[in-house]
Amino acid sequence: MLQGGALDGVYRLVQFHIHWGSCEGQGSEHTVDGVKYDAELHIVHWNVKYGKFAEAVKHPDGLAVVGVFMKVGNAKPEIQKVVDALNSIQTKGKQASFTNFDPTGLLPACRDYWTYPGSLTTPPLLECVIWHVLKEPITVSPEQMCKLRGLCFNAENEPVCHMVDNWRPCQPLKSREVRASFQ
Repeated sequence: MLQGGALDGVYRLVQFHIHWGSCEGQGSEHTVDGVKYDAELHIVHWNVKYGKFAEAVKHPDGLAVVGVFMKVGNAKPEIQKVVDALNSIQTKGKQASFTNFDPTGLLPACRDYWTYPGSLTTPPLLECVIWHVLKEPITVSPEQMCKLRGLCFNAENEPVCHMVDNWRPCQPLKSREVRASFQ
């Protein structure tokens, strides 16, 4: 569950996913002073007042997504369970059991964030998200990043198409106000 800060109400975790680039220095969907990170983790929550996820995405306060910048450096032990599961799902259509996982282990020690109203970064790009982009990145090892880049868009019996550059470039801020939880 996620609540407090810039949120009114309670938001329930529905999923998390990662966007990354084909090489270091690109892959994040947000930037800070023009700086891009190697990847960005999105932890997606839906507003329980709407009863179900499909209804929540129809409202400007329907989702709350926590964005966490990722950069190549030291290994993040808490993300290794995610990386280990990737061996079972290298290609499209595969599934792996994933239980007893606490996603708070994916967060940095400092929880300072920027927040703004925005949209999903994948189609249908619905404007239903209250973004919380954490200021402090987490680090992952080159080997952990390599495992992400080893995933494929194709099914097992199709030509190999590596899943890289699955990020959306930054969009204009337009009239959105970005606020910070820190000074």
